[in-house]
Amino acid sequence: MTQPNVGIAGAGLAGRLLAWRLARAGCRVSLFDAKRRDALDTASQTAAAMLSPLAELAVSDDEVFELGQRSLTLWPQFLAQLATPVYFRQDGTVVVAHTQDGASLEHFSRLLHHKLPEASKAQVQTLDASALAQYEPTLAGRFGGGLFLAGEGQLANDQLMTALAIDIDRLGVQWHEDKAVEALTQTAIVCADEKHAFDVVVDARGVGSKSQLPTLRGVRGEVLRVACKSVTLQRPVRLMHPRYQLYVAPRPNGEFVVGATELESEDAGLVTVRSVLELASALHSLHPAFGEARVLRMSAALRPALDDHRPKVERRDGVWHINGLYRHGYLCAPALVDDLVGKLLYDD
Repeated sequence: MTQPNVGIAGAGLAGRLLAWRLARAGCRVSLFDAKRRDALDTASQTAAAMLSPLAELAVSDDEVFELGQRSLTLWPQFLAQLATPVYFRQDGTVVVAHTQDGASLEHFSRLLHHKLPEASKAQVQTLDASALAQYEPTLAGRFGGGLFLAGEGQLANDQLMTALAIDIDRLGVQWHEDKAVEALTQTAIVCADEKHAFDVVVDARGVGSKSQLPTLRGVRGEVLRVACKSVTLQRPVRLMHPRYQLYVAPRPNGEFVVGATELESEDAGLVTVRSVLELASALHSLHPAFGEARVLRMSAALRPALDDHRPKVERRDGVWHINGLYRHGYLCAPALVDDLVGKLLYDD
């Protein structure tokens, strides 16, 4: 069977994963993006890439949880097929709170036990101070206990995006950088210079798809990337707080991605002083050695969200859409892309 000629608008996480999967299946693929492939001011690059279906269930629903569980199975398979290694760990997540914020941790624990399927409840383990010290020696003596969420993971999103770009080039995908898409139809992608014809068209532009998806909106997220050789974490740590959850995701070479902000704003400007102060002070409270951390990068981007905060794969007016990944992009993308590949190549 002849595979379709596919045009994909958007070269973020979903767009790149889809282009890579389809090219590996023998499709002719063209990828269009308004930015260059190495742009850092994107939702895909402004993320900690934590694969946390249990932790996210507290602020999401069963559908996101199930997509996340499927994606945790798919990520190791996908990464093994890439020519370039990508940092990936699946050593669980630790959740802690300062004494004055203990009620937030208790509420979080109750939510998880209420919402988790019975088969998954054993993954949530309550830690006393000594057990916490065994999981994260750096935090010994700093907290009275916490939670351990077994099976959760993380990956290095910057390494992944680079590795996908390398494989996409190797597989012969036609990559059109700095090409803003002006219009989409069932069989064409229109840029300023010309109209490109395809058998199948997919819109994966995130917030750039607002004209096609009226309920789509951007939600501002901000992260810091720091280097601190004197702190060692084995796995991502979430610090509960009445107003936000700080997450600290360790990366190779003593680096950490730090985030928490989630603002109902479509301002894609630079990181604000307030956000830097809040993130930095919470990070310092996790461990005082972070006070000497070097700030490598501060970044902000808009995450695409639908009204129900669920990601969607759907067909509208002949064009396929994969969108609404919100704060769950790396958590859900493999399962969503796998579903779409199945629809494009194997459904009648």
